[in-house]
Amino acid sequence: MAFDGLMIKGIISELNKNILNSRVEKIYQPNQDEVLIKLYGTTGKSNLRVVTSSDNYRIHLTNSVKGNPFTAPNFCMVLRKYLTSSRLRNIYTNGLERTVFIDFDSIDEEKNLQKYTLVVELMGKYSNVILINSNNIIINSLKHFRETEDSKRNILPGYKYEEIQSNKYDLTKTSNYKEFFNIISNADSLDAKSNLIDIFSSEMVGVSKVLVKSIIKDLNITYSIKDVYNCLYNLYSNADKLICVNFEQNYTVKLSNNKDNFTQINDFIDNFYETKEESQNFILYRNSLLKLILNKVKKLNNKLTNVNKKLAECNNMDTYKLYGELIVNNMYKLDNSHLENITLNNYYTGEDITIPLDKSLTPYNNAQKYFKKYNKLKNALSFVKEQENEIQEQLSYLESIVYELEASNTIEEVTEIYDEITNNVLIKDISNKKQNKVNVKKKKPNNRIYKFDKEQFIRFKIDDFDVFVGKNNVQNDYLTLKFASDNDLWFHTKDIHGSHVILRIQDKQPPQEVINKVASIAAKYSKAKFSSNVPVDYTYVKYVKKPNKAKPGMVIYTHEQTVNVQPEK
Repeated sequence: MAFDGLMIKGIISELNKNILNSRVEKIYQPNQDEVLIKLYGTTGKSNLRVVTSSDNYRIHLTNSVKGNPFTAPNFCMVLRKYLTSSRLRNIYTNGLERTVFIDFDSIDEEKNLQKYTLVVELMGKYSNVILINSNNIIINSLKHFRETEDSKRNILPGYKYEEIQSNKYDLTKTSNYKEFFNIISNADSLDAKSNLIDIFSSEMVGVSKVLVKSIIKDLNITYSIKDVYNCLYNLYSNADKLICVNFEQNYTVKLSNNKDNFTQINDFIDNFYETKEESQNFILYRNSLLKLILNKVKKLNNKLTNVNKKLAECNNMDTYKLYGELIVNNMYKLDNSHLENITLNNYYTGEDITIPLDKSLTPYNNAQKYFKKYNKLKNALSFVKEQENEIQEQLSYLESIVYELEASNTIEEVTEIYDEITNNVLIKDISNKKQNKVNVKKKKPNNRIYKFDKEQFIRFKIDDFDVFVGKNNVQNDYLTLKFASDNDLWFHTKDIHGSHVILRIQDKQPPQEVINKVASIAAKYSKAKFSSNVPVDYTYVKYVKKPNKAKPGMVIYTHEQTVNVQPEK
């Protein structure tokens, strides 16, 4: 995490230029780890976001506003009571500690001026937002803590607020390298340190490893405590000139003499975390849906195992019929003794056969039992085969959904897949998940083919030919059955789940080289994308049909040709 003391200094410098003296219009608490303050000032409307989650803690201006719960949480109501219509007078920190103090002036009901401070502590899992009065008494806090071995303070209403005390060195307490070096030379852990990153991040408050790494890279040094110290002090002394930059899939601050955007750091942090949260939400959404699908696949596989056992039993039904016939035809040789088995001659093969019997029944009753079992299995055979085909069809469809989810890249694409499956095989499961098993009215499957704009498909241009690729089963249906013309070419991996691919044919026929390139694209957008030699079928769209009541994306085709290609890289 790179949200360190110097980052906060840069953010506060920008906040003081943009929202100082702004009036508090509204306060929201979108979730248990976040507070949003809507402000109005000389620069117009602004949104100040404070996030206290352990891995994404931060404070900054934001352009994105989340939805809010219908009932405001208790802490949000407290903030509204004391801070609504107040003026934001000051924002500051003490040194490089990751604690931000925001002072507000408010007029109470008796027209007296009251001062309140919102304390934002950005300390990992102990991150918090605390409202205190002018006497430093805690009015309330987002999170409550009692004094324990882990928490050295009481963060509870009515207690006096105490700042976090750190035993690390604060860069702002000295003004020269010599004094700094004398202090850290006495540090117990310094001798054990092997690099600059550990020395500064472990011994100095508010300095992250990412920041030190970026300084070392920029200075192109191997080991110079003095150079790193001077660079850090220069950054602190010019907090109003700091900008935020990407560094090794994270971010850090740098100095810029040409800074003309007074919200650059705030904008960068806002965009960085919005992208990160979108990615996290996408992964969470996709994985939860994938888990639901795989659970359904597991249930269907268990069901298929039972069906296969029944089929195996049905395959033996002629044996049960033979047992009954042999017993009945040899009744004149048998008495009514209760036997475990009898050996009779099989007149079809001329060989003797041993027939197991139910000892509690007579031979004749055993024969009737075998005939009854034969008739039962004979009647069940067609039903069981139909059931097997239905399960196989569902499994094939769900495998295509798994492929779609694994290939998806955005929340919108996952939502399209979610809409598709709620209209097909998973209505009951998803309804129970979403509504905590509340009884819901089961929807009828919706087989309507939704309309898509061509910009929603994946598009390629190959030698003046347009190529379109569907992203999911619903798009595949529309692409093939509605969007494409009869004389366009349709591509799909042979017996492998993948996207439908359309090669637009206009006035000329494509050469084989173009066909092979399109086939390699079809291989890329399939489950065989990591294979080395993939068979791809292609045919004219007019030969592609959708069977009645078939699942989305399921089609049959004829007049196809097959090429073996390497998936497009």
